[in-house]
Amino acid sequence: MRRQDDVQSFAERRLSPLEARQYLETPISEAERDEVLALARWFRRRYPTPLERLAYVRRAYARWQRTLGIARRQ
Repeated sequence: MRRQDDVQSFAERRLSPLEARQYLETPISEAERDEVLALARWFRRRYPTPLERLAYVRRAYARWQRTLGIARRQ
């Protein structure tokens, strides 16, 4: 469990304005760019039409709400 605590602590840390600025101003690597583009290509092949993409987003949003325990308000 110690590693999980370390990861959670790292993920929830607060950055100083300087640290945040440095992170945001760092260009992405070619490998990261290629990975993002590959994921976008996969998504467009898997969900080729806007209607299919919207349906996916709606399903995913409902799943995220259930996972986080957020009740749907009507």
